Amino acid sequence: MPHTNGIVVNVGARIGCNCEIFQQVTIGEGKGGCPEIGNDVSIGPGAKILGGVKIGDGSRIGANALVVRDVPAGSLVLATPAEIHVRPLTPPSSP
Repeated sequence: MPHTNGIVVNVGARIGCNCEIFQQVTIGEGKGGCPEIGNDVSIGPGAKILGGVKIGDGSRIGANALVVRDVPAGSLVLATPAEIHVRPLTPPSSP
């Protein structure tokens, strides 16, 4: 948590290892329970992750995104409401 100002995490949420959570993020209970966040997930400033959603390993949640549905592993989530852009889990090999 590089900037801990205003971060709210519901007591029932599960957060994996090596996650990066920026300022003004809310991870909260809603319809269907609390979020489950995988390993190596980055959550940008002002993002909201609400309800019983699952965020897959290696995903990136952009600033101010509103996430209310599951996110597959290795995805990039942008905008409000959130759009999911699936990306490869491993970077392409260099020439």
